[in-house]
Amino acid sequence: MATPAGATPHPGKSLTCRGEGVDPDARVRYRTETVIHAPLSTIWKLQTDVERWPSWQAVVKTSERLDHGPLRKGSAFHWTTPVPPNPSTPATSLDITSTVQQLKHNSCIRWTGPATGEGLHIDGVHVWNFTKVKGGVRVTTEETHTGPQVDANVPAATHILRDGLEGWLRDLKSAAEADGSR
Repeated sequence: MATPAGATPHPGKSLTCRGEGVDPDARVRYRTETVIHAPLSTIWKLQTDVERWPSWQAVVKTSERLDHGPLRKGSAFHWTTPVPPNPSTPATSLDITSTVQQLKHNSCIRWTGPATGEGLHIDGVHVWNFTKVKGGVRVTTEETHTGPQVDANVPAATHILRDGLEGWLRDLKSAAEADGSR
C-alpha cells in the first residue's frame, strides 16, 4: 500500500509526552510540524485554551471543557469538527471527547478519545511537542486513528487526517503569529 505524500506511516521514533506516544499498532497515522514565529507562551495558551479553539480554528465548530482550571492530566473536553465524504463514510460531523493523559507545561500534551459520527467510530491518540528554536517554536504533532471504518480504507483515512493536522498547524501558526506580534 502506498504511503500518502508527507505521511510517516511508522516512524522509527514516535512523538511522546512524558514517555507515552501514539498507538504503535495503528495503521492510520500522520506526523507533521511547523515553526511558529511567536512566543511559546502565546502558542501554549492558544493550544490549551480549548474553549477558544473555534475562534481561531476554521474546522472546529464547537468546543467545551468538561472540567475547570488549567488544562492538566485528566482534563476532558468535547468538540466537534466536520469530516468530508469519502469512500468509507458519508460527510458527517465528528463528536469528539478528548481526555488529557500526559502534559508537561510549555513542552507537550497527549490526549486520547473516541470520535463518533454517522457511520464512523474512531479511537484517536494525539501528541503535541513544543520546542523552542531560533526565532520561534517548532510545533510537532502526531496522531493515530483506529476503528473499523478508518482501517477499511487506510489511504483515505490518512488523507483526511493529514488535511486536518496540516490545517490545524496553519491555523495555530496564523493565530499565534498575529497574537504574538501585538
